[in-house]
Amino acid sequence: NWSRNSRNSGLTGLGTVDLRKQEERGELIQPVLFVLLVLVSVLLYFAVSLMDPGFVLSDGSDLQFTLGIAEETQDMIPPTTKSLRQRRCGHCLLQQPMRSKHCQTCQHCVRRYDHHCPWIENCVGERNHRWFVLYLAVQLLVLLWGLHMAWSGFTTAPTWQLWLRGNGVLLGTVAVVAVLSLTVLLLLGSHLYLVSLNTTTWEFMSRHRISYLKHCGSEENPFDRGALRNLWGFFCNWGAIVWEQVYFREGNDPI
Repeated sequence: NWSRNSRNSGLTGLGTVDLRKQEERGELIQPVLFVLLVLVSVLLYFAVSLMDPGFVLSDGSDLQFTLGIAEETQDMIPPTTKSLRQRRCGHCLLQQPMRSKHCQTCQHCVRRYDHHCPWIENCVGERNHRWFVLYLAVQLLVLLWGLHMAWSGFTTAPTWQLWLRGNGVLLGTVAVVAVLSLTVLLLLGSHLYLVSLNTTTWEFMSRHRISYLKHCGSEENPFDRGALRNLWGFFCNWGAIVWEQVYFREGNDPI
């Protein structure tokens, strides 16, 4: 009888979470919202995983067309900038725009390369970086909501042994979800911090090896336009940016 009561108390704990109680009372707004949030998270995951992160697929005029460089605009770029755009990748032998890097896993150069994420099995670059950050934000909301639901299911018991038997499943769930929540929170915070500085994970970690950054001071970032403008440009500017122009706007020393 005691073991049967313990198992029943465990099932009761699972049945006392907030959403289950609301569902039993016929209050479906929050359960439906939670399911929709999970679906949005799944859709964002597949979108970021399958999206072209900004692969450099062609040379010459195709590259200039993709970057949106008109003929009159090219005349405004210093000669040193043009030579920078002519740098060729040693792996795929294509011309690399500034801030691009060859990914050994994807076997492509990626514009405004941030990192290759094994979580989504894709690179994070110019085209999908904002969606990756949005995915992290939605995923964090789902995890925190799930953590709250699991926490709300804990029940009381007269002894620790009975409490562990009745809440063991929820305790394990809370531990796993808490670790995942902390991981996603740190990822989201670090990406928002780097975005506010207009730098990438690759540039932040390897600036001493990057040709256009290694001559800059430790606190100097030639792409930084101020936190608000950086955030606005990252989330709201859907056009391609010619980073050579941004780099040379204040007369940086040629590389």
